[in-house]
Amino acid sequence: MSPLYTKKANKTLFLNTFAFTICFAVWLLNGVLATFLVDNQVFDWTPVQVGWLIGIPILTGALFRLPAGVLTDKFGGKPIFVGLLILCAIPMYLLSYASNFWEFALCSLGFGMAGASFAVGIAYTSIWFPKEKQGLALGIFGAGNAGAAITTLVGPKLLSFLTDEKTNLEGWRMMPKIYAITLVLVAIVFYFLSENKKSSTSSKTLVGILQPLKSIRVWRFGLYYFLVFGCFVSFAGWLVPYYTNVYKLDLATAGFLASAFSLPSGIIRAFGGWLSDRHGARKVMYWVLGSSFLFSVLLFVPKMDVFTAGKGVVARQAGIVTEVTDTYIKIGTKKYELSLRGHNLDDVENEFRILPAKETWQEVRVIVGDKIHKKQLIAEGKTRIYFQANLWVFAILTIIIGSIWGIGKAAVYKHIPDYFPEEVGVVGGMVGVLGGLGGFVCPILFGYLLEGTGMWSSSWILMLFLSAVCLVWMHRVVQIMIDKNVPRLGFEADNR
Repeated sequence: MSPLYTKKANKTLFLNTFAFTICFAVWLLNGVLATFLVDNQVFDWTPVQVGWLIGIPILTGALFRLPAGVLTDKFGGKPIFVGLLILCAIPMYLLSYASNFWEFALCSLGFGMAGASFAVGIAYTSIWFPKEKQGLALGIFGAGNAGAAITTLVGPKLLSFLTDEKTNLEGWRMMPKIYAITLVLVAIVFYFLSENKKSSTSSKTLVGILQPLKSIRVWRFGLYYFLVFGCFVSFAGWLVPYYTNVYKLDLATAGFLASAFSLPSGIIRAFGGWLSDRHGARKVMYWVLGSSFLFSVLLFVPKMDVFTAGKGVVARQAGIVTEVTDTYIKIGTKKYELSLRGHNLDDVENEFRILPAKETWQEVRVIVGDKIHKKQLIAEGKTRIYFQANLWVFAILTIIIGSIWGIGKAAVYKHIPDYFPEEVGVVGGMVGVLGGLGGFVCPILFGYLLEGTGMWSSSWILMLFLSAVCLVWMHRVVQIMIDKNVPRLGFEADNR
Protein backbone atom coordinates (compact mmCIF):
# COMPACT_ATOMS: atom_id res chain seq x y z
CA MET A 1 0.00 0.00 0.00
CA SER A 2 1.30 3.44 -0.93
CA PRO A 3 1.56 6.07 1.83
CA LEU A 4 -1.26 8.09 0.19
CA TYR A 5 -3.55 5.05 -0.03
CA THR A 6 -2.74 4.13 3.59
CA LYS A 7 -3.64 7.64 4.70
CA LYS A 8 -6.98 7.47 2.89
CA ALA A 9 -7.67 4.02 4.35
CA ASN A 10 -6.95 5.20 7.89
CA LYS A 11 -9.10 8.29 7.42
CA THR A 12 -11.95 6.13 6.15
CA LEU A 13 -11.54 3.80 9.14
CA PHE A 14 -11.68 6.75 11.54
CA LEU A 15 -14.79 8.25 9.94
CA ASN A 16 -16.55 4.88 9.81
CA THR A 17 -15.73 4.15 13.44
CA PHE A 18 -16.85 7.61 14.57
CA ALA A 19 -20.16 7.47 12.67
CA PHE A 20 -20.81 3.90 13.84
CA THR A 21 -20.16 4.89 17.47
CA ILE A 22 -22.81 7.63 17.25
CA CYS A 23 -25.25 5.29 15.51
CA PHE A 24 -24.73 2.66 18.21
CA ALA A 25 -25.45 5.21 20.92
CA VAL A 26 -28.68 6.10 19.11
CA TRP A 27 -29.58 2.46 18.54
CA LEU A 28 -29.58 1.65 22.28
CA LEU A 29 -31.37 4.78 23.47
CA ASN A 30 -34.45 2.94 24.73
CA GLY A 31 -32.53 0.96 27.35
CA VAL A 32 -32.02 4.15 29.34
CA LEU A 33 -34.97 6.24 28.19
CA ALA A 34 -37.69 3.59 28.65
CA THR A 35 -36.32 2.69 32.09
CA PHE A 36 -36.32 6.36 33.12
CA LEU A 37 -39.89 6.88 31.94
CA VAL A 38 -41.17 3.79 33.78
CA ASP A 39 -39.21 4.40 37.00
CA ASN A 40 -40.57 7.95 37.17
CA GLN A 41 -44.12 6.84 36.27
CA VAL A 42 -44.29 8.95 33.12
CA PHE A 43 -45.63 5.81 31.42
CA ASP A 44 -47.08 2.71 33.07
CA TRP A 45 -45.32 0.01 31.04
CA THR A 46 -44.81 -3.60 32.15
CA PRO A 47 -41.40 -5.38 32.07
CA VAL A 48 -42.54 -7.17 28.91
CA GLN A 49 -43.40 -3.86 27.22
CA VAL A 50 -40.04 -2.42 28.27
CA GLY A 51 -38.40 -5.51 26.79
CA TRP A 52 -40.25 -4.88 23.52
CA LEU A 53 -39.19 -1.23 23.43
CA ILE A 54 -35.57 -2.20 24.02
CA GLY A 55 -35.82 -4.86 21.32
CA ILE A 56 -37.78 -3.04 18.59
CA PRO A 57 -34.93 -0.74 17.42
CA ILE A 58 -32.65 -3.76 17.42
CA LEU A 59 -35.08 -5.55 15.11
CA THR A 60 -35.10 -2.73 12.58
CA GLY A 61 -31.31 -2.42 12.66
CA ALA A 62 -31.01 -6.17 12.17
CA LEU A 63 -33.43 -6.43 9.25
CA PHE A 64 -31.87 -3.50 7.39
CA ARG A 65 -28.31 -4.80 7.69
CA LEU A 66 -28.60 -7.11 4.69
CA PRO A 67 -30.00 -4.50 2.27
CA ALA A 68 -27.55 -1.94 3.67
CA GLY A 69 -24.65 -4.32 3.02
CA VAL A 70 -25.88 -5.07 -0.51
CA LEU A 71 -26.30 -1.37 -1.29
CA THR A 72 -22.82 -0.63 0.06
CA ASP A 73 -21.29 -3.30 -2.18
CA LYS A 74 -23.24 -1.82 -5.10
CA PHE A 75 -22.84 1.94 -4.60
CA GLY A 76 -20.05 2.38 -2.06
CA GLY A 77 -20.17 3.37 1.61
CA LYS A 78 -20.27 7.15 1.42
CA PRO A 79 -23.76 7.74 -0.05
CA ILE A 80 -25.29 4.88 1.97
CA PHE A 81 -23.83 6.02 5.29
CA VAL A 82 -24.84 9.66 4.76
CA GLY A 83 -28.35 8.69 3.67
CA LEU A 84 -28.77 6.34 6.65
CA LEU A 85 -27.75 8.99 9.17
CA ILE A 86 -30.24 11.52 7.84
CA LEU A 87 -33.00 8.93 7.51
CA CYS A 88 -32.61 7.87 11.16
CA ALA A 89 -32.68 11.47 12.39
CA ILE A 90 -36.34 11.92 11.31
CA PRO A 91 -38.04 9.26 13.53
CA MET A 92 -35.61 10.09 16.32
CA TYR A 93 -36.85 13.68 16.30
CA LEU A 94 -40.49 12.52 16.15
CA LEU A 95 -39.91 10.38 19.25
CA SER A 96 -39.96 13.58 21.28
CA TYR A 97 -43.72 13.84 20.55
CA ALA A 98 -44.64 10.24 21.51
CA SER A 99 -47.40 10.03 24.14
CA ASN A 100 -48.10 6.28 24.41
CA PHE A 101 -46.54 2.85 23.92
CA TRP A 102 -47.48 2.44 20.26
CA GLU A 103 -46.21 5.86 19.19
CA PHE A 104 -42.99 5.17 21.07
CA ALA A 105 -42.70 1.76 19.40
CA LEU A 106 -43.34 3.18 15.91
CA CYS A 107 -40.64 5.83 16.25
CA SER A 108 -38.31 3.18 17.67
CA LEU A 109 -38.82 1.11 14.54
CA GLY A 110 -37.65 4.10 12.52
CA PHE A 111 -34.53 5.20 14.38
CA GLY A 112 -33.57 1.54 14.84
CA MET A 113 -32.23 1.66 11.28
CA ALA A 114 -29.11 3.18 12.86
CA GLY A 115 -28.11 -0.39 13.65
CA ALA A 116 -27.69 -1.08 9.94
CA SER A 117 -24.67 1.23 9.99
CA PHE A 118 -22.61 -1.77 11.07
CA ALA A 119 -23.09 -3.58 7.75
CA VAL A 120 -22.27 -0.37 5.86
CA GLY A 121 -19.10 0.21 7.85
CA ILE A 122 -17.89 -3.40 7.64
CA ALA A 123 -18.15 -3.44 3.84
CA TYR A 124 -16.82 0.11 3.43
CA THR A 125 -13.85 -0.53 5.75
CA SER A 126 -12.76 -3.94 4.45
CA ILE A 127 -12.21 -2.82 0.84
CA TRP A 128 -9.62 -0.26 1.96
CA PHE A 129 -7.32 -2.80 3.68
CA PRO A 130 -5.33 -5.87 2.55
CA LYS A 131 -6.32 -9.29 3.86
CA GLU A 132 -3.55 -9.49 6.48
CA LYS A 133 -4.75 -6.25 8.10
CA GLN A 134 -8.51 -6.70 7.79
CA GLY A 135 -8.92 -8.40 11.17
CA LEU A 136 -7.36 -5.48 13.02
CA ALA A 137 -9.13 -2.86 10.87
CA LEU A 138 -12.54 -4.46 11.34
CA GLY A 139 -11.81 -4.89 15.04
CA ILE A 140 -11.04 -1.17 15.36
CA PHE A 141 -14.21 -0.32 13.46
CA GLY A 142 -16.23 -2.68 15.63
CA ALA A 143 -14.97 -0.82 18.70
CA GLY A 144 -17.75 1.60 17.81
CA ASN A 145 -19.90 -0.79 19.89
CA ALA A 146 -18.61 1.32 22.75
CA GLY A 147 -21.23 3.85 21.64
CA ALA A 148 -23.54 1.87 23.90
CA ALA A 149 -21.57 3.31 26.81
CA ILE A 150 -22.31 6.86 25.63
CA THR A 151 -26.02 6.36 26.14
CA THR A 152 -25.80 4.31 29.34
CA LEU A 153 -23.22 6.61 30.92
CA VAL A 154 -24.25 10.04 29.68
CA GLY A 155 -27.96 9.33 29.15
CA PRO A 156 -29.06 9.28 32.82
CA LYS A 157 -27.15 12.47 33.59
CA LEU A 158 -28.55 14.17 30.50
CA LEU A 159 -32.09 13.17 31.49
CA SER A 160 -31.52 14.46 35.00
CA PHE A 161 -30.34 17.78 33.57
CA LEU A 162 -33.16 18.08 31.03
CA THR A 163 -35.82 17.32 33.66
CA ASP A 164 -34.35 19.70 36.27
CA GLU A 165 -33.46 16.83 38.61
CA LYS A 166 -36.77 15.09 37.82
CA THR A 167 -38.92 18.08 38.81
CA ASN A 168 -40.03 18.65 35.21
CA LEU A 169 -40.37 15.15 33.77
CA GLU A 170 -41.61 16.38 30.37
CA GLY A 171 -38.10 17.66 29.80
CA TRP A 172 -37.18 14.15 28.60
CA ARG A 173 -38.56 15.13 25.20
CA MET A 174 -35.45 17.19 24.48
CA MET A 175 -33.24 14.11 24.55
CA PRO A 176 -34.46 12.61 21.23
CA LYS A 177 -34.11 16.04 19.61
CA ILE A 178 -30.48 16.29 20.74
CA TYR A 179 -29.78 12.83 19.35
CA ALA A 180 -31.48 13.71 16.04
CA ILE A 181 -29.42 16.90 15.62
CA THR A 182 -26.25 14.91 16.37
CA LEU A 183 -27.08 12.44 13.58
CA VAL A 184 -27.51 15.24 11.07
CA LEU A 185 -24.21 16.87 12.09
CA VAL A 186 -22.35 13.57 11.73
CA ALA A 187 -23.91 13.08 8.27
CA ILE A 188 -22.60 16.49 7.20
CA VAL A 189 -19.09 15.74 8.48
CA PHE A 190 -19.10 12.33 6.80
CA TYR A 191 -20.25 13.80 3.48
CA PHE A 192 -17.47 16.37 3.27
CA LEU A 193 -14.57 14.32 4.63
CA SER A 194 -15.10 10.79 3.25
CA GLU A 195 -14.14 9.42 -0.15
CA ASN A 196 -16.31 6.83 -1.88
CA LYS A 197 -14.98 3.43 -3.01
CA LYS A 198 -16.97 0.56 -4.48
CA SER A 199 -16.49 -3.20 -4.18
CA SER A 200 -15.36 -5.17 -7.21
CA THR A 201 -18.75 -6.94 -7.10
CA SER A 202 -20.64 -3.72 -7.79
CA SER A 203 -21.28 -4.82 -11.38
CA LYS A 204 -22.92 -8.10 -10.34
CA THR A 205 -26.66 -8.71 -10.48
CA LEU A 206 -28.64 -8.94 -7.26
CA VAL A 207 -28.87 -12.73 -7.65
CA GLY A 208 -25.10 -12.91 -8.02
CA ILE A 209 -24.51 -10.72 -5.00
CA LEU A 210 -26.80 -12.90 -2.83
CA GLN A 211 -25.26 -16.18 -4.03
CA PRO A 212 -23.03 -16.68 -0.93
CA LEU A 213 -26.09 -16.86 1.32
CA LYS A 214 -26.61 -20.46 0.13
CA SER A 215 -23.60 -21.51 2.21
CA ILE A 216 -24.48 -22.88 5.64
CA ARG A 217 -21.20 -21.43 6.84
CA VAL A 218 -22.82 -17.98 6.68
CA TRP A 219 -25.63 -19.13 8.95
CA ARG A 220 -23.24 -20.75 11.40
CA PHE A 221 -21.28 -17.51 11.63
CA GLY A 222 -24.62 -15.79 12.14
CA LEU A 223 -25.43 -17.99 15.14
CA TYR A 224 -22.07 -17.16 16.71
CA TYR A 225 -22.83 -13.48 16.16
CA PHE A 226 -26.33 -13.93 17.58
CA LEU A 227 -24.57 -14.75 20.85
CA VAL A 228 -21.52 -12.48 20.96
CA PHE A 229 -23.21 -9.42 19.46
CA GLY A 230 -26.96 -9.88 19.90
CA CYS A 231 -26.66 -10.81 23.55
CA PHE A 232 -24.17 -8.00 24.13
CA VAL A 233 -26.64 -5.50 22.71
CA SER A 234 -29.46 -7.04 24.76
CA PHE A 235 -27.63 -6.73 28.05
CA ALA A 236 -26.34 -3.24 27.22
CA GLY A 237 -29.99 -2.17 27.56
CA TRP A 238 -31.29 -4.84 29.95
CA LEU A 239 -28.65 -4.30 32.64
CA VAL A 240 -30.05 -0.87 33.43
CA PRO A 241 -33.42 -2.17 34.75
CA TYR A 242 -31.56 -5.24 36.10
CA TYR A 243 -29.44 -3.08 38.41
CA THR A 244 -32.31 -0.82 39.44
CA ASN A 245 -34.55 -3.76 40.38
CA VAL A 246 -32.16 -6.37 41.82
CA TYR A 247 -29.73 -4.02 43.56
CA LYS A 248 -32.03 -1.02 44.11
CA LEU A 249 -29.60 1.38 42.43
CA ASP A 250 -30.57 4.78 41.09
CA LEU A 251 -30.69 5.21 37.32
CA ALA A 252 -27.39 7.11 37.12
CA THR A 253 -25.45 4.41 39.00
CA ALA A 254 -27.18 1.65 37.01
CA GLY A 255 -26.27 3.47 33.80
CA PHE A 256 -22.66 3.78 34.93
CA LEU A 257 -22.37 0.05 35.64
CA ALA A 258 -24.12 -0.79 32.36
CA SER A 259 -21.59 1.40 30.54
CA ALA A 260 -18.81 -0.42 32.40
CA PHE A 261 -20.16 -3.54 30.69
CA SER A 262 -20.45 -1.92 27.25
CA LEU A 263 -17.30 0.19 27.00
CA PRO A 264 -14.61 -2.49 27.49
CA SER A 265 -16.46 -4.85 25.14
CA GLY A 266 -16.31 -2.27 22.39
CA ILE A 267 -12.70 -1.24 22.94
CA ILE A 268 -11.36 -4.79 23.27
CA ARG A 269 -12.82 -5.71 19.90
CA ALA A 270 -9.74 -4.26 18.23
CA PHE A 271 -7.63 -6.59 20.37
CA GLY A 272 -9.89 -9.45 19.26
CA GLY A 273 -9.15 -8.57 15.65
CA TRP A 274 -5.42 -8.62 16.33
CA LEU A 275 -5.71 -12.00 18.11
CA SER A 276 -7.66 -13.41 15.17
CA ASP A 277 -5.05 -12.19 12.70
CA ARG A 278 -2.26 -13.70 14.79
CA HIS A 279 -3.70 -16.98 16.12
CA GLY A 280 -6.65 -17.69 13.86
CA ALA A 281 -10.32 -16.89 14.33
CA ARG A 282 -11.35 -20.49 15.08
CA LYS A 283 -8.94 -20.86 18.00
CA VAL A 284 -10.16 -17.55 19.41
CA MET A 285 -13.79 -18.65 19.06
CA TYR A 286 -13.11 -21.85 21.01
CA TRP A 287 -11.86 -19.75 23.90
CA VAL A 288 -14.72 -17.25 23.59
CA LEU A 289 -17.53 -19.81 23.54
CA GLY A 290 -16.07 -21.90 26.36
CA SER A 291 -15.58 -18.84 28.57
CA SER A 292 -19.07 -17.57 27.74
CA PHE A 293 -20.55 -20.86 28.95
CA LEU A 294 -18.53 -20.78 32.18
CA PHE A 295 -19.38 -17.18 33.12
CA SER A 296 -23.04 -17.67 32.25
CA VAL A 297 -23.13 -20.44 34.86
CA LEU A 298 -21.61 -18.11 37.46
CA LEU A 299 -23.99 -15.26 36.64
CA PHE A 300 -27.10 -17.44 36.62
CA VAL A 301 -27.09 -18.05 40.39
CA PRO A 302 -29.67 -15.52 41.67
CA LYS A 303 -29.68 -13.30 44.70
CA MET A 304 -31.71 -15.36 47.17
CA ASP A 305 -32.78 -15.81 50.77
CA VAL A 306 -34.14 -19.36 51.20
CA PHE A 307 -35.74 -20.91 54.28
CA THR A 308 -36.14 -24.68 54.12
CA ALA A 309 -36.42 -27.80 56.30
CA GLY A 310 -33.17 -28.94 57.88
CA LYS A 311 -31.93 -31.77 60.06
CA GLY A 312 -34.40 -32.38 62.89
CA VAL A 313 -34.20 -34.39 66.12
CA VAL A 314 -35.99 -37.77 66.31
CA ALA A 315 -36.71 -39.69 69.49
CA ARG A 316 -34.59 -42.83 69.74
CA GLN A 317 -37.01 -44.49 72.16
CA ALA A 318 -40.54 -44.04 73.47
CA GLY A 319 -41.20 -42.15 76.67
CA ILE A 320 -42.60 -39.05 78.39
CA VAL A 321 -41.15 -35.56 77.91
CA THR A 322 -39.84 -34.53 81.30
CA GLU A 323 -37.97 -31.32 80.47
CA VAL A 324 -37.81 -28.80 77.63
CA THR A 325 -35.28 -25.92 77.39
CA ASP A 326 -33.76 -23.83 74.60
CA THR A 327 -30.74 -26.13 74.42
CA TYR A 328 -32.14 -29.62 75.01
CA ILE A 329 -35.18 -31.90 75.37
CA LYS A 330 -35.31 -34.70 77.96
CA ILE A 331 -37.47 -37.77 77.46
CA GLY A 332 -37.35 -39.90 80.55
CA THR A 333 -33.64 -39.89 81.36
CA LYS A 334 -32.55 -39.49 77.74
CA LYS A 335 -31.27 -36.00 76.83
CA TYR A 336 -31.41 -34.61 73.25
CA GLU A 337 -29.20 -31.61 72.51
CA LEU A 338 -30.60 -28.84 70.28
CA SER A 339 -28.86 -26.48 67.85
CA LEU A 340 -29.65 -22.84 68.56
CA ARG A 341 -30.15 -20.20 65.92
CA GLY A 342 -27.08 -18.01 65.67
CA HIS A 343 -26.58 -14.42 64.58
CA ASN A 344 -24.35 -15.11 61.58
CA LEU A 345 -26.82 -13.63 59.10
CA ASP A 346 -28.29 -10.82 61.19
CA ASP A 347 -26.53 -8.07 59.19
CA VAL A 348 -25.93 -10.03 56.02
CA GLU A 349 -27.24 -7.29 53.68
CA ASN A 350 -24.49 -4.91 54.75
CA GLU A 351 -21.63 -7.40 54.61
CA PHE A 352 -19.40 -8.28 51.68
CA ARG A 353 -19.98 -11.91 50.77
CA ILE A 354 -18.91 -13.81 47.69
CA LEU A 355 -20.06 -17.33 48.57
CA PRO A 356 -23.49 -18.41 49.86
CA ALA A 357 -23.95 -18.43 53.64
CA LYS A 358 -25.84 -21.09 55.60
CA GLU A 359 -27.39 -21.10 59.04
CA THR A 360 -29.07 -24.12 60.72
CA TRP A 361 -31.02 -24.53 63.94
CA GLN A 362 -33.77 -26.62 65.54
CA GLU A 363 -37.15 -25.64 66.95
CA VAL A 364 -38.96 -27.65 69.67
CA ARG A 365 -42.21 -29.39 68.69
CA VAL A 366 -43.15 -30.95 72.05
CA ILE A 367 -44.01 -29.84 75.60
CA VAL A 368 -43.48 -31.38 79.01
CA GLY A 369 -45.82 -34.31 79.59
CA ASP A 370 -46.17 -35.34 75.94
CA LYS A 371 -46.09 -39.08 75.30
CA ILE A 372 -43.49 -39.72 72.60
CA HIS A 373 -43.22 -42.69 70.25
CA LYS A 374 -39.95 -44.05 68.94
CA LYS A 375 -38.68 -42.14 65.82
CA GLN A 376 -41.15 -39.31 66.45
CA LEU A 377 -39.92 -35.83 65.42
CA ILE A 378 -39.42 -33.84 68.61
CA ALA A 379 -37.49 -30.85 67.19
CA GLU A 380 -37.89 -29.50 63.66
CA GLY A 381 -34.78 -28.65 61.67
CA LYS A 382 -34.54 -25.22 60.02
CA THR A 383 -32.06 -24.05 57.40
CA ARG A 384 -31.52 -20.60 55.94
CA ILE A 385 -29.38 -20.20 52.82
CA TYR A 386 -28.50 -16.69 51.77
CA PHE A 387 -26.64 -15.71 48.61
CA GLN A 388 -25.89 -12.04 48.28
CA ALA A 389 -24.96 -12.15 44.56
CA ASN A 390 -22.69 -9.31 45.57
CA LEU A 391 -23.12 -6.25 43.37
CA TRP A 392 -19.42 -5.72 42.70
CA VAL A 393 -18.73 -9.38 41.99
CA PHE A 394 -21.72 -9.42 39.63
CA ALA A 395 -20.57 -6.22 37.91
CA ILE A 396 -17.03 -7.57 37.42
CA LEU A 397 -18.35 -10.84 35.99
CA THR A 398 -20.57 -8.95 33.52
CA ILE A 399 -17.61 -6.81 32.43
CA ILE A 400 -15.55 -9.95 31.85
CA ILE A 401 -18.22 -11.73 29.82
CA GLY A 402 -18.90 -8.54 27.86
CA SER A 403 -15.19 -8.29 27.02
CA ILE A 404 -15.14 -11.95 25.99
CA TRP A 405 -18.04 -11.29 23.64
CA GLY A 406 -16.17 -8.26 22.30
CA ILE A 407 -13.25 -10.47 21.30
CA GLY A 408 -15.73 -12.93 19.80
CA LYS A 409 -17.34 -10.25 17.65
CA ALA A 410 -14.01 -9.52 16.00
CA ALA A 411 -13.25 -13.22 15.55
CA VAL A 412 -16.56 -13.85 13.79
CA TYR A 413 -16.00 -11.03 11.31
CA LYS A 414 -12.41 -12.08 10.71
CA HIS A 415 -13.84 -15.22 9.08
CA ILE A 416 -15.86 -13.29 6.51
CA PRO A 417 -13.17 -11.65 4.32
CA ASP A 418 -11.20 -14.92 4.53
CA TYR A 419 -14.02 -17.01 3.06
CA PHE A 420 -15.95 -14.35 1.12
CA PRO A 421 -13.40 -11.67 0.12
CA GLU A 422 -15.57 -10.19 -2.64
CA GLU A 423 -18.91 -10.40 -0.84
CA VAL A 424 -18.09 -8.87 2.55
CA GLY A 425 -21.06 -6.51 2.35
CA VAL A 426 -23.76 -9.10 1.72
CA VAL A 427 -22.26 -11.81 3.97
CA GLY A 428 -21.39 -9.32 6.69
CA GLY A 429 -24.88 -7.90 6.33
CA MET A 430 -26.51 -11.32 6.73
CA VAL A 431 -24.38 -12.22 9.73
CA GLY A 432 -25.21 -8.80 11.13
CA VAL A 433 -28.91 -9.45 10.56
CA LEU A 434 -28.75 -12.62 12.63
CA GLY A 435 -26.72 -10.88 15.33
CA GLY A 436 -29.11 -7.97 15.37
CA LEU A 437 -32.05 -10.35 15.65
CA GLY A 438 -30.40 -11.62 18.82
CA GLY A 439 -30.47 -8.09 20.14
CA PHE A 440 -34.19 -7.92 19.33
CA VAL A 441 -35.30 -11.36 20.48
CA CYS A 442 -33.31 -11.62 23.70
CA PRO A 443 -34.76 -8.60 25.61
CA ILE A 444 -38.24 -9.89 24.83
CA LEU A 445 -37.29 -13.39 26.00
CA PHE A 446 -35.71 -11.84 29.08
CA GLY A 447 -39.04 -10.18 29.86
CA TYR A 448 -40.97 -13.42 29.50
CA LEU A 449 -38.39 -15.37 31.50
CA LEU A 450 -38.67 -12.78 34.26
CA GLU A 451 -42.46 -13.02 34.23
CA GLY A 452 -42.36 -16.82 34.23
CA THR A 453 -39.67 -17.44 36.85
CA GLY A 454 -39.73 -14.25 38.89
CA MET A 455 -35.90 -14.20 38.70
CA TRP A 456 -33.92 -11.50 36.98
CA SER A 457 -30.96 -13.88 36.67
CA SER A 458 -33.05 -16.18 34.46
CA SER A 459 -31.72 -14.23 31.46
CA TRP A 460 -28.37 -15.95 31.97
CA ILE A 461 -29.97 -19.35 31.41
CA LEU A 462 -30.46 -18.33 27.79
CA MET A 463 -26.79 -17.29 27.55
CA LEU A 464 -25.71 -20.66 28.93
CA PHE A 465 -27.86 -22.52 26.40
CA LEU A 466 -26.70 -20.45 23.41
CA SER A 467 -23.03 -20.75 24.39
CA ALA A 468 -23.37 -24.53 24.61
CA VAL A 469 -25.11 -24.84 21.22
CA CYS A 470 -22.50 -22.68 19.45
CA LEU A 471 -19.60 -24.52 21.08
CA VAL A 472 -20.98 -27.98 20.24
CA TRP A 473 -21.74 -27.04 16.62
CA MET A 474 -18.31 -25.53 16.05
CA HIS A 475 -16.55 -28.47 17.68
CA ARG A 476 -18.56 -30.94 15.58
CA VAL A 477 -17.47 -29.18 12.38
CA VAL A 478 -13.83 -29.19 13.51
CA GLN A 479 -14.01 -32.90 14.40
CA ILE A 480 -15.41 -33.72 10.96
CA MET A 481 -12.55 -31.77 9.39
CA ILE A 482 -10.00 -33.70 11.45
CA ASP A 483 -11.61 -37.08 10.75
CA LYS A 484 -11.68 -36.48 7.01
CA ASN A 485 -8.32 -34.71 6.99
CA VAL A 486 -9.70 -32.26 4.45
CA PRO A 487 -7.12 -29.66 3.39
CA ARG A 488 -7.71 -25.91 3.13
CA LEU A 489 -9.59 -25.68 6.44
CA GLY A 490 -11.96 -28.47 5.46
CA PHE A 491 -14.17 -26.73 2.94
CA GLU A 492 -16.66 -29.56 2.63
CA ALA A 493 -16.95 -30.22 6.35
CA ASP A 494 -17.20 -26.57 7.19
CA ASN A 495 -20.25 -26.29 4.97
CA ARG A 496 -22.17 -28.95 6.89
